[in-house]
Amino acid sequence: MALFRFSLFLLTRFALFTTLCFAGDPSVSYEFRLSYITASPLGVPQQVIAVNGKFPGPVINATTNYIVIVNVWNDLDENLLMTWPGIQLRHNAWQDGVRGTNCPLPPKMNFTYSFQTKDQIGSFFYFPSLNLQRASGGFGPFIVNNREIVPIPFPQPDGDIILMIGDWYTQNHTALRTALDSGDDLGMPDGVLINGKGPYRYNTTLVTDGIEYETIQVDPGKTYRLRLHNVGTSTSLNFRIQGHNLLLVETEGYYTSQQNYSSFDIHVGQSYSFLVTMDQNATSDYYIVASARFVNESLWQRVTGVAVLHYSNSKGPVSGPLPEAPNDIYYPWAAMNQPRSIKQNTTASGARPNPQGSFHYGQINITGTYVLRSLPPVTIGGKQRATVNGISFVNPDTPIRLADLHNVTGAYKLDFPNKPLNRPPRMDISVINATYKSFIQVILQNNDTKMLSFHMDGYSFFVVAMDWGIWTEDKNSSYNNWDAIFRCTVEVYPGGWTAVLVSLDNVGVWNLRVENLDRWYLGHETYMRIINPEENGETEMGPPANVRYCGALQGLQKYLLKTVLTLHSVVCDIANTALFCFRDPIQLSAAFILASKSLVFSSLLIALCSSFLIFG
Repeated sequence: MALFRFSLFLLTRFALFTTLCFAGDPSVSYEFRLSYITASPLGVPQQVIAVNGKFPGPVINATTNYIVIVNVWNDLDENLLMTWPGIQLRHNAWQDGVRGTNCPLPPKMNFTYSFQTKDQIGSFFYFPSLNLQRASGGFGPFIVNNREIVPIPFPQPDGDIILMIGDWYTQNHTALRTALDSGDDLGMPDGVLINGKGPYRYNTTLVTDGIEYETIQVDPGKTYRLRLHNVGTSTSLNFRIQGHNLLLVETEGYYTSQQNYSSFDIHVGQSYSFLVTMDQNATSDYYIVASARFVNESLWQRVTGVAVLHYSNSKGPVSGPLPEAPNDIYYPWAAMNQPRSIKQNTTASGARPNPQGSFHYGQINITGTYVLRSLPPVTIGGKQRATVNGISFVNPDTPIRLADLHNVTGAYKLDFPNKPLNRPPRMDISVINATYKSFIQVILQNNDTKMLSFHMDGYSFFVVAMDWGIWTEDKNSSYNNWDAIFRCTVEVYPGGWTAVLVSLDNVGVWNLRVENLDRWYLGHETYMRIINPEENGETEMGPPANVRYCGALQGLQKYLLKTVLTLHSVVCDIANTALFCFRDPIQLSAAFILASKSLVFSSLLIALCSSFLIFG
């Protein structure tokens, strides 16, 4: 009877999915194949993760409200999940690509992600979310454009420049995992990459000869939109272009009030857009620099990425010393003035905290407070672990929402504390039981020794305050309740706190984590379970037709495989030709047309198409 019910469920999903296949929504489709290649970004041959043979991977280019379809093939030797931080995946956490919401994709298999860029614009990036894989690559840019009828709040730039910057180790992610599993710190990175390339040889002692570096070609007098992403492992970076100002216009999907900076700190996992005007003379090229921030600069000199800005009429190569980094290393409270200066552009059209732009968050009553305290890693059960509120998160065998739908008991606990508790740290699958449509404040209290970046999947939040010391209730009076920036990844200074406000209107199970890969790997994360108690099928999508099963539900995956193989065999037997025995979607479309004259063949092929969609 159980198998019959599951078969009936499959047939229902087939019918629904075939209607979706013919929907008229605008869409963009991509085929991603993740594999290992050998590269030498810092002059040392090493294994990196490429997307379609490229490192970094290709850009995903979409427009507001488009459907994005990405068929991901896993050619690695370990499990894989792809995630899209900043894309809010409205009511569709099934596409989030993190371990608490999705079963991993085994090697030699594929999975098709399908989601909508609902009411969003801006600059984002994608990456593999499991087991420090981003430290070896697999990342790429993700652009969501305004619709043509919605103007951007600045003159149309003459072009786009994408820079993916990040600290880099000459050991790949598996070696870094081994170090963390052994209780070691990752230590100082070996360098900083810009678009997957090492530094220009600005110093013959610090930079070896023969390293390939990035060159950005520009024309004099033109203004470019620079989309900047810190895709690194754990290091905050200061970014600057010699002789040029950076006009900040957007951060992670929201337009900012426009301000000029000579240099800008970008923390792990963050994305920004700047306008840069090529208004300098062309007597020579110019340095583009991304250097380690909030560290001992004399020890970390090698952790510097250098590219070259080349005017089309340049008269010579760049030379001389690099433009100086901010000299406030011993005055970190001064550095905090920069993130405090980022404000929301409250008059811009396009993406806003809500489509009408009238979300007066400062006038909404706060219904709950979560104080999340980060501490340095500790030993739990003989293992080095990172904690938040004393809990080091353990990834569930069965994804949380799937466990709900199939009544799997004991898969997780809804007991994550809303404040630090005086008890020994522990490892657990503890999840925040959040209230649908509540308006909460989350206090990120960093008592760790390093700068942390916190990210919330499925949401953006208002960054209303940050300061030093310990947060207390009376700090609410210092909040920016008018034009705080709305974003999804925020820095929290060591010895300080950051306060964010968020409206929990996106149902599902959403990851709340640090983007610092070492801390994330060691358990510095949790999930928010946000369920509409009056769910009627309109506030949360059901699992997609190609949902994968694992853990306590692994038997469903095996049964699904058996059903698909049987169906495929039946169609092949009836057709009595190899024409129908394939996986290639183009051939499948051609076969569908040829067989459309037969009602029986058409029905079978629609079912077969659906079965293929189940597996990507």
